[in-house]
Amino acid sequence: MLYTKGITECSPEEVGYDASRIDVLHTHFQRMIDKKQLQSASYCVSRYGKTFMHGAVGPLTYKENETEPLLPTTIHGIASITKVITSVAIMKLVEDGLLRLDVKVGTILKQFDAEPFNTIDIYSLLTHTSGMYPDCENKPYYRSYWQLIDEYFEKYDPASGEPDWIKAALSAGMSKKTGEEWQYCSFGFCILGEVIKKVTGMRAEQYIDENILKPLGMNDTAFELNPETAKRAIVRNEKHEKYLNAIIHGDQPEAPNPHDHLWSLVSNTGGGLKSTPADLLKFANMMLGKGRLGDIRILGRKTVEKMTTRTLYGVPDHCWGSNVSDRSHGIGFDMRTGSAFFYSPTTFHHEGAGACSMVIDPTEQLAAVWFVPYVGDNWYAEGLYDAINIIWSGLI
Repeated sequence: MLYTKGITECSPEEVGYDASRIDVLHTHFQRMIDKKQLQSASYCVSRYGKTFMHGAVGPLTYKENETEPLLPTTIHGIASITKVITSVAIMKLVEDGLLRLDVKVGTILKQFDAEPFNTIDIYSLLTHTSGMYPDCENKPYYRSYWQLIDEYFEKYDPASGEPDWIKAALSAGMSKKTGEEWQYCSFGFCILGEVIKKVTGMRAEQYIDENILKPLGMNDTAFELNPETAKRAIVRNEKHEKYLNAIIHGDQPEAPNPHDHLWSLVSNTGGGLKSTPADLLKFANMMLGKGRLGDIRILGRKTVEKMTTRTLYGVPDHCWGSNVSDRSHGIGFDMRTGSAFFYSPTTFHHEGAGACSMVIDPTEQLAAVWFVPYVGDNWYAEGLYDAINIIWSGLI
């Protein structure tokens, strides 16, 4: 087993944790690696704000027979965990009186000030109840917002004026009435990024960096890699390796489309951040600390309570084959519990495609972040849900 131990602040026993369960977690990850389900895995877990388990299992690269290990400090894409950081950015603006959750998006972005989009508010975007088409849609004649944006950029003529990709995307319409159903919508968080930009006068990515990432000391977390961080990134496939090498050598990464530069106009707030387990754990412990990490204040206590208290009741969820009549969700955070999980009913969490997970349990004062890069485009519940139960089973 390729295993590298990370930096910890205390022993498992000091925070009431059975250290033998760490080996069980390693065995679980290695079993998935041996079955070609995972490339590798890394994790960082704390209790009472103290990191007591931190490590990485498996290789850095996708290439077989290469033995360079994945490190605890290796940088990964965090995919949709970006959404909870975007949610915190929105709530900071609410705290400052620049937004309210019940404000209609159409009062900020003119493209939404028309039927049927004029019913969408900030709250419905944060809770995936806007009624816009979800990521999980798989029906005949369905066209995604992303596809429409790409087609618009492909045909865009600069002589026609400033590009209006939001209007182009909204030509798809809506699939439900606002509030009717929980439908996981990454495009909605892209729109929240545009709201941040409009309200603050700066790109959402910059606002997040200056008001959340830098204050928390999340120095390994960013929307874009630089030559130093690209050297520390996981290598997922041949195309990704070429992309990383271009950054490392100061070359322009190859664009998949001739109009790819136009995509830089679109907020990357639905899934664009890169990070490490330990860096993301700082954010998790800030939420566990009711908006504070040590002396650093990001949010107020009542704001965090609002975000991490269940807010949806009786709203159905049919995404990805689900048939749930009552989807539990907070403000930006998933709050599903149920028979499958060992964590406390107060727990809030989020996962990211590819995959990664951040789970925060206030009752047990336990926070965990782990990355389980899947092989290919597959998804395995064992990498996320089974890992939760192994980690939580160590509590004494």
